[in-house]
Amino acid sequence: MERIVSSLSRPSIGSIRWLPQLKLITRSAHRAHAESFLNASSSNYIDEMYEQWSKDPHTVHKSWDLFFRNQHYQRPPTLGITPPPPALIEYYQKTGFFQQQPAHIVPQQQGQLQPAPGYASGVQELPLDMQAIQDHMAIQALVRSYQMRGHKLAQLDPLGLSSADLDAERPHDLTYTFYNFNEADLDRKFTVPQITFIGGQEKELSLREIIKRLEDVYCHTIGLEYMYINSYEKCDWIRQRFEDPAQKKLDIKEIRRAVKRLIRASKFEDYLKKKWSSEKRFGLEGCEALIPAMKIVIDTAANKGVDTVIMGMPHRGRLNVLANVTRKPLEELFCQFDPKLEPSDVSKKEQKSYIIGSGDVKYHLGTSIERLNRASNTMVKFVLVANPSHLEAVDPVVQGKTRAEQFYRGDKHGDKAMSILIHGDAAFAGQGVVYETFHLSDLPAYTTHGTIHIICNNQIGFTTDPRMARSSPYCTDVARVVNAPIFHVNADDIDSVLHVAKVAAEWRCTFKKDVVIDLVGYRRHGHNETDEPMFTQPFMYKKIHKQPPVLKKWVEKLINEGTIQREWYEAEEAKYQRILDDTFANSKSSAYAKDKNWLDSPWKNFFTSKGPFPYPETGVSEETLKTIGIKAHELPQGFVLHRGLIRVFEKRSEMLQEREVDWGLAESMAIGSVLLDGNHVRLSGQDVERGTFSHRHHVLHDQEKDLVFHIPMNYLSPTQGHYSICNSSLSEFAALGFELGYSITNPNSLIMWEAQFGDFANNAQCIIDQFICSGQAKWVRQSGLVLLLPHGYEGQGPEHSSARLERFLQLASEDEDRVTEIKETKYHHHTDLAMSQLDDTNLIIANITTPANYFHILRRQLALPFRKPLIIMSPKSLLRLPACRSTFDEMITGTSFKRIHPEGGAATENPDGVKKIIFCSGKTYYDLIEERHKNKLDFEIAIARIEQLCPFPFDLIREELEKYKNAKVCFAQEEHKNMGPYTYCKPRLACLLRSMDDPRAAEINYAGRDSAASTAAGIKSSHYLEQKTYMEQAMAL
Repeated sequence: MERIVSSLSRPSIGSIRWLPQLKLITRSAHRAHAESFLNASSSNYIDEMYEQWSKDPHTVHKSWDLFFRNQHYQRPPTLGITPPPPALIEYYQKTGFFQQQPAHIVPQQQGQLQPAPGYASGVQELPLDMQAIQDHMAIQALVRSYQMRGHKLAQLDPLGLSSADLDAERPHDLTYTFYNFNEADLDRKFTVPQITFIGGQEKELSLREIIKRLEDVYCHTIGLEYMYINSYEKCDWIRQRFEDPAQKKLDIKEIRRAVKRLIRASKFEDYLKKKWSSEKRFGLEGCEALIPAMKIVIDTAANKGVDTVIMGMPHRGRLNVLANVTRKPLEELFCQFDPKLEPSDVSKKEQKSYIIGSGDVKYHLGTSIERLNRASNTMVKFVLVANPSHLEAVDPVVQGKTRAEQFYRGDKHGDKAMSILIHGDAAFAGQGVVYETFHLSDLPAYTTHGTIHIICNNQIGFTTDPRMARSSPYCTDVARVVNAPIFHVNADDIDSVLHVAKVAAEWRCTFKKDVVIDLVGYRRHGHNETDEPMFTQPFMYKKIHKQPPVLKKWVEKLINEGTIQREWYEAEEAKYQRILDDTFANSKSSAYAKDKNWLDSPWKNFFTSKGPFPYPETGVSEETLKTIGIKAHELPQGFVLHRGLIRVFEKRSEMLQEREVDWGLAESMAIGSVLLDGNHVRLSGQDVERGTFSHRHHVLHDQEKDLVFHIPMNYLSPTQGHYSICNSSLSEFAALGFELGYSITNPNSLIMWEAQFGDFANNAQCIIDQFICSGQAKWVRQSGLVLLLPHGYEGQGPEHSSARLERFLQLASEDEDRVTEIKETKYHHHTDLAMSQLDDTNLIIANITTPANYFHILRRQLALPFRKPLIIMSPKSLLRLPACRSTFDEMITGTSFKRIHPEGGAATENPDGVKKIIFCSGKTYYDLIEERHKNKLDFEIAIARIEQLCPFPFDLIREELEKYKNAKVCFAQEEHKNMGPYTYCKPRLACLLRSMDDPRAAEINYAGRDSAASTAAGIKSSHYLEQKTYMEQAMAL
């Protein structure tokens, strides 16, 4: 009933200001007789609402709909009113809305009121105290104001210097005078509104006590933001957890455990400072509460069944999290501070030796550890994902890895695997990838069923004051876009921190939605331990220098309360000190210095052999090709396909009959064959379900039924792997990071991300630079992620032509001044040059010209005994070019990927007579052969296509150069001279020719567009002129 009445009478915060004016009338001692709340004119209004509702319930407010549905309302025969129903009268009686309850007013039968003396027959008036009504409504509005804006008064800053929301003004509606109460009203008792739990078991409280309890809940050291959540159930759940006086109590076992954890967090930092005072470690001092907070989050989640926790965080506090959350052996941490200690699983840096990787600084490293969590007495796997200094870049990577973990375990609701993300305040507010990642949180193909975000809020970003670093009141405001509740808490109040952390974990496990903990602390040192913060924040750091450590403050409080004994605390402190000293002595041994100890995504039973490994054959049987070709286009009974697709499918059927494939059909066969091998395939990106260029159509939509779709590739065989194909949000940074995280979880899956146009991939450049190309070198972590980047010059302008092939080639680790040879090392055992190169490279980069080669390179990703990222410059115009087709003979058993396509035409008949050999890559090959034929130069010019640019196929190109020993060497490309593969290929061609003692090394010609600032011309006539000039250069002898 409260909800009905409140919806009818509860003023909103915006409209509450009518109360004071009304009260001036109702509180007057000599006022005129006020119109009753239930007199005839009010009845007219109700009658009108009833009339409207009876015609169409949807035309009235939901509150009136509820009222009329639950009451037996009858229009009165006169202008008088129908008495309220019994439930409403009972509510008025309980809340004191009746000034008095004379016998003649008390309901007699079925809620019928007896006529009051002195009133005209047929017209009844219920004598109500308007002041009581308004005061009770004001109490309810006061409570609601605290629930909505109490956080603005919360004492969140441990330093007491500023308001966490950058606004020190007290909201007027958080004062009792705003509701026309005065000091005399403070001891009046009111029924506690049902929208709050502050009463506990008490039904009535004085105004003074109501305000005190609201202040304790909302304005002490916890600030709550949740009233924007569009769910009464969820808001009520939060209210109960924080308002109910019985909810905050921790038992003595939890308190003792938290003390031990805070001892570890604090003394660990002290020890590092003592031993390595001049080393950067990005310590946690000032926000040590992070450790007990994370631990109680994990304890709570583990008690509810979570057994895998995947974490991401920036560098501040990472060593402490490694030591005291994942409980990584301290020896492995301490040895990272020894500059003389070389990892024992890495060979000496002698000439021609193979080094596993270049490594990374200790505060970027990750780990994966499974151990017993004593609070829940269950085994829990802790994963901390490695992260570069790009603070929030790891966010989508963690989400992708978590999603993959849930997928492989069949954890459809996130009951077993969970993610935790730690953020800095300035980065959380300032970096767009945070927003992008939040917007993945509820997408069906991306959700991880709730992430716990913890802001390690230092109230500063390097040297920048928050007032200069963000426009929003709080650093956490970005989280409101997904209706995530935000719990601000003073990091020096450990009791509140523990309660908030526990509630946050319960929220995630209950509702499977994101939640944010804003842990407001400070940074005791500068940005790092060698930095001087007084240059820019003198006032803040004068205060920090006087601030006692949180461990000291909390322990003294607990001792004074009698919760713990000083002797017990000192014994625990001494115990941890001995652990630190012992592990420091042990850390001198190189046995603890191993790169593999820092692997955040270990693959069990994958690297089982050292080779030698043959180059894989990736063809399949013709029967398999036909089966996939047929089943990939079958429809359920009654499914209505778009008529345009009917024609497409008919053409594909004709190709199958002719034993041919185009690009789209070859892709389906590659993916289908991987699925039939029992492997999982995931393809994501903007518009991938149909394909940007309408070439794929792996998700079919019924033309007569909304939201009815069919994925034929998931119906090839009962034993096949699962095919996940999903359109992403309009994001590159987070979307690619997500797939990177997904790909590092299981090496036996084919994970692909396709850009809408290759040009847009640079929005994800951070993921490409910091994770994809350098992940193995820095973190000993491999990934088989495939990037499909549409690339090609067709006159579509500077943003729809280039995937910036040159940038990927520049990221390749291959030496342009050395012809690759097979090298036998501790880690390499190859007899095949191609395999040796693939094992040695950091990227595989391909610009493919045939559907068959596309088929093979996708299959090769899973056939290799290791994993490397694959970058493919995928086509646009070739998708429908009749000349760009392959036969089954190029794809059946015994075939494999071709690193180059040598000249196969007339020029091969007399190689000595060939005057020019053109090396090219990608779609431009078809322009070149057409131009060659037009100019009747088929015998004079040989054209070789380099399909795999990196690793560079030195051995196969050598054969072409030796074959056409009298021909001039030219490299042709459609890109501008300062772009494309030219600057990568020219020095390698020259190096190869020099190794052959061939004088042509100094005379490698170029054919293509001139250097330019923009990737492509936007004016069509300019594009055609450039293309014409390019073709003339290429054909010139």
